[in-house]
Amino acid sequence: MAALRQTAASGVLETCGLERILEALKLLLSPGGSGSSSLQITKHDVLLTTLKSNLSALEDKFLKDPHWKKLKLLRDEIANEGEWRQDCMDVTWRFTSQTLLLLLCLKETMIRLAVEFNPGKPNPRTPEAAPALSPDTLSISQQKTVQSVLQFVVTLGVCPYLVPGVGVPVSYRTEFGAVVQDVVCLGAAPSAPRRLYISCKVLLNVAQHASLGSLIFCRHFGDIAAGLCQLGFCPTKRKPLNPEEEVLTEDERALSRKALRDILDQVYQPLAVRELLILQGGPPQSCTGEKTQVMCRAPAWLRRLCGQLLSERLMRPSGVQAVVRGILEGAGGESVEGVFLVSTPHAFRCKICLLEYSVKKAIQLLCWSSGFSWILDLFHFQDKLTGLQFQRVATTTFITMSRERPHLAAKYLLQPVLAPLHRCLNTAEVSECDMVPGTILVTEEELSRCIEDVYKVYVVGNEPLTVLVDSLLPVLGVLFSLYCFTKHSVSHLRSLCQEILLWMLGKLERKKAITSLKGFAGLDKTVPSLHSLCHFRAATQGGIMITIKEAVCDEDEDEALYQKVSSEQCQVEHLGELLSHCQECGLAGDFFILCLKELTHMAVEDEAELKTKPFSSKSLLELEQHQTLLVEGRERKLLVLQLTAVLCERMSEQIFTNITQVVDFVAATLQRACASLAHQAESTVESQTLSMSMGLVAVMLGGAIQLKSSEFAILKQLLPLLEKVSNTYPDPVIQELAVDLRITISTHGAFSTEAVSVAAQSTLNKKDPERRREEQQQTSHESYSNVSYNHLEQQRSHCTSNQTSLTPNAPLVPQEVREPSITTNQKSGSITTEQLQEALLSAYDPQIPTRAAALRTLSRWIEQREPKALEMQEKLLKIFLENLEHEDTFIYLSAIQGVALLSDVYPEKILPGLLAQYDGGKDKHTPETRMKVGEILMRIVRALGDMVSEYREPLIHTFLRGARDPDSAHRASSLSNLGELCQRLDFMLGSVLHEVTTCLIAVAKTDHEVQVRRAAVHVIVLLLRGLSQKATEVLRDVLKDLYHLLKHVVRLEPDDVAKLHAQLALEELDEIMRNFLFPPQKLEKKIMVLP
Repeated sequence: MAALRQTAASGVLETCGLERILEALKLLLSPGGSGSSSLQITKHDVLLTTLKSNLSALEDKFLKDPHWKKLKLLRDEIANEGEWRQDCMDVTWRFTSQTLLLLLCLKETMIRLAVEFNPGKPNPRTPEAAPALSPDTLSISQQKTVQSVLQFVVTLGVCPYLVPGVGVPVSYRTEFGAVVQDVVCLGAAPSAPRRLYISCKVLLNVAQHASLGSLIFCRHFGDIAAGLCQLGFCPTKRKPLNPEEEVLTEDERALSRKALRDILDQVYQPLAVRELLILQGGPPQSCTGEKTQVMCRAPAWLRRLCGQLLSERLMRPSGVQAVVRGILEGAGGESVEGVFLVSTPHAFRCKICLLEYSVKKAIQLLCWSSGFSWILDLFHFQDKLTGLQFQRVATTTFITMSRERPHLAAKYLLQPVLAPLHRCLNTAEVSECDMVPGTILVTEEELSRCIEDVYKVYVVGNEPLTVLVDSLLPVLGVLFSLYCFTKHSVSHLRSLCQEILLWMLGKLERKKAITSLKGFAGLDKTVPSLHSLCHFRAATQGGIMITIKEAVCDEDEDEALYQKVSSEQCQVEHLGELLSHCQECGLAGDFFILCLKELTHMAVEDEAELKTKPFSSKSLLELEQHQTLLVEGRERKLLVLQLTAVLCERMSEQIFTNITQVVDFVAATLQRACASLAHQAESTVESQTLSMSMGLVAVMLGGAIQLKSSEFAILKQLLPLLEKVSNTYPDPVIQELAVDLRITISTHGAFSTEAVSVAAQSTLNKKDPERRREEQQQTSHESYSNVSYNHLEQQRSHCTSNQTSLTPNAPLVPQEVREPSITTNQKSGSITTEQLQEALLSAYDPQIPTRAAALRTLSRWIEQREPKALEMQEKLLKIFLENLEHEDTFIYLSAIQGVALLSDVYPEKILPGLLAQYDGGKDKHTPETRMKVGEILMRIVRALGDMVSEYREPLIHTFLRGARDPDSAHRASSLSNLGELCQRLDFMLGSVLHEVTTCLIAVAKTDHEVQVRRAAVHVIVLLLRGLSQKATEVLRDVLKDLYHLLKHVVRLEPDDVAKLHAQLALEELDEIMRNFLFPPQKLEKKIMVLP
């Protein structure tokens, strides 16, 4: 019988196709209807009626249609082998049973078709032919049918039988789910646990096929996992009295537990993590409204189980990545198992809390393991978006580990990250095999990854924990050396190194920060730095690597010494640049004061060195050691001097941020002055510095800032030094000031002498001489404003009668009276006739500053459209044109500006005269005057803008005639003006286009002067640049000729500048043609209104 049944099944499998099974599934899913108007009947009865009618229709097909006979035999065969009852009083379970049977039939059929599939050999002559498709492949419409069937199976066969709190209730998902929850009859046999077990078992059986498994787990993994959790781990209320009362056997529960772990290992791990988090649920929810539905919290056994399973996911290879992906991929609004996860700020905060939980859980589970590479791997994702998300997790892990377990963080996290930098420290032990010159000590990839990881942990994390700061402190010297190397070339590590150094210097204690800066500058040899045998080199991929230096030969000692000195000098320069970013925090000021104190120590050491007796009775070794110390001392002194000079040059006035630094600065200056007096080495510089520092104290005491009692206590630190200066300094003025400052500080400003106020005012005047000069000018202007009007009028009338015979020996109006009144700013409409006459007379003054100021004032009045000035346009034009002949640059440039502004107001009156003057020969005007008029015309063309088309004809003809002038400078000027004009004419250039082109071609090819040929090519550049995309229309007829001319210049022109202009023009032309042939794609929507 068994053999006969197997043979029959084989025959059925051979003849039954996928289309018949999918047709049966579609029949089960056929929608129904009802003519009743009651909503309650529609929700419940219609569903039951539809399920019954679909089941009856399927049975009728099996009984009456001969084409369905084979499928019926297969279904009956599988049903007989099944271990559950298909006959039940509950319609929903009967429907689910039939659907499960058809899914099993579909799986068996697909397996049989795949086994029997034997594709023919491909024809090598037709490589374009596609390979034969496997017969078990489902089309897109068939996949949709299967997905709909699976949704019904899960909704009717799994979700209704989950206990409250396990999974997301089906009533919370859709309105249909609420209806299903009401129509399922739980009292009918088989029992609810048995139904759930059968559904999950069959679905897992169907999922063994790869295609069907992907459809099942992609959408319904969470519900199946919830069912298996309940079947395998849900505690029973009591033990059954006999085997008949037992719902599930222990073997079945064990099989459910095993199936749960199998599918968790099988599916995409982020999906498993996400579904376990959903099953685990969150904290209890409170009902805030009457209509708000509150979901039941997951039971305790399920929360513990999900936590254990999540921990197992975390412990797997790449488990942390899977957990993080599972959380982050569900952070947006999306549908998960039919539940819509809303992307809100609250939901995002929940994801962040889950991330923090994952990090803490990972630390608890993995802190005692031997490797932490999984944390470091989170930093190194290539995808930018994913990399940023994982970087946040890795940074949080670093910070959490450093805060909770600093020893483990230093050993397993920070030490591997900083290993490339520790490898090249001067305190590191380099093996002999690595001492070979040229050996790569740190590769390009290692160094780049190290710097990027340090930046992410320290700067991005921004948590100045002790273990983090202490771990990075020893390698700051190497980081600074790397920063200096990146300043000599283009490197992506430069900004990272700078940010890391600034972060560390800002977070370190001030004493440690100063020590580190001394190490950077070379003042403190005890600070770890780059090994003397190591140096940086540019790598092949654009990065940097660290290698062992080549051995220095005797012939290269001078070169090595030069490299050493230049390297130290560059390091000082780069240190000054780095400190320029540290002024606000006060670190730059403290380091500057340290350098000043070093200068004082240098003065003391020089005095002691002079008193040292020669070693007449010492050995040669001791003498050599002494000389070595002297050389090192001199190197240190030179370094301090250079560092002080760089800081004085780079730092701004805001280098001192508090009164303590100011007092320290003054104290250092006083100490240096006292040290200079001790060995009688006073100099002018020392005296000026001392006066400046004491004046600074006088400014503070004079009321520039409001001093508190605590600040006076700080100032009292200067009392001993001031007393010493007052007793020993030879200058009596400084002695008196030191005594007065002591008195003022001791009395907290209650008593202050006049000397203190005078010193404060003197210091302020030195600091801002411009402000003092302006005040003096204002005072003088006010004093001269009292001159009688009659006297001024008398002098003005005398000047008017002798206007044409002014001589330098007879100035008629005092300069002190005229100049301030001319340079005073006037508002529009506020000038008087007297002021205008005064300005006109000053325009003929023999003194150059007075005349230039008058011309500038007249130009400003024209620009402001002063009516009184515009009424005298002819006289103003005459004045400006006469001043064009002046030799002084300031005078004739002011006149050029005035004529250009006047032409902008009255172009129709002034422009023809200027063109005639520009077009005249050498016998009428000098070449210099014609060049100045050309400059005026260029400014007029620029000022007129689009209105220049009104004067196109006279301008173009004048410039074209000027291009044939015998004077080469005039030809170049005409061509330059022609370029400015053509750049603004656009389509108005059409009628004279051929004339302009012929002129440019002739000049560029035949003119003997280089400047003229350059100007001709430059006109083409301006023309193409001004027309831009309109060049293809305006220059359509001559574009080819211009192109040939440019190519001719590039190939045959001997002048490099002309070649450069031609190349620029070709690039402009190339860009224009590219945009013309391949216009940029614009994403735009067009709305058309149909008639």
